[in-house]
Formats: sequence, C-alpha cells, structure tokens
Amino acid sequence: MTLEIHLDAKYISRGELALGGLRSLAPSLRYASLLTEDGFSVVNVDGDEFDSNRFASMASSTQALADAVARELQLGDNEFVIVAAEHGHVVQVRVEGHPLVLAALFTDKDTIGRSLTAARRTARRLTTLLVAP
Repeated sequence: MTLEIHLDAKYISRGELALGGLRSLAPSLRYASLLTEDGFSVVNVDGDEFDSNRFASMASSTQALADAVARELQLGDNEFVIVAAEHGHVVQVRVEGHPLVLAALFTDKDTIGRSLTAARRTARRLTTLLVAP
C-alpha cells in the first residue's frame, strides 16, 4: 500500500522548505498552500485565518476548471491559473512531475507578474527538492 501524498513526510518536509522561501520572493504573500490535484492540503504557510482544507478544495476545483477549459479549447497544457480581484490575487502553478499544485494568495502590493514569477520559482524549487533522495 502506498502512502497518500498529503500524508507523506517527504512531501510535507520538502513542501515546507520550498514554501518557506516564497515570502522572500514576493513580500505581499498572504497565504500559500501545496495541495494534491484532488484537493488535499499537503502543507501551507502564513495566514492562520484561512481553513487549509477549504482553500485546498477551492484551489483544486479552480485548477480542474482551468485545465478543462484549456483542454476543450485545444490550447495545450494549462500552465497556471490567476484569479485577480480588487484587493489581491491568487496564483496557482503545477509542480512538474508530481500531482501537486502550488496555490498562493497575494495582496495587491505586488504585481501579478511578480507573484507569478515567485510561484513558478517556488514550484521549480520544489520539483528539484522532490527529486533528491
């Protein structure tokens, strides 16, 4: 029997390590979550005011919808999702080679571009960390 990713110590510890550096890349970070594609929270940082399971569920649903739109419109693989609103934005990126999504909430103090760059770098760092033994 295989241990579920959201309960696997390797994914949790390396996820914490990767997400720990996200704030230095984008100081407006309010909350970040590493979640499985099916909506289970693996690890999250900052923002005790959020329910990690609810955030992961919403992010998973948003990711699935964006993936379906890209697929149905024959756009190729969905690279990222951005939800922009008056007081901030959510950026979601996949972790290459793993059934994981990094979802991060930022205030409006950083540009969407800076937030997207920070999320992408963090996801790439996590990919590298997960490959290591």
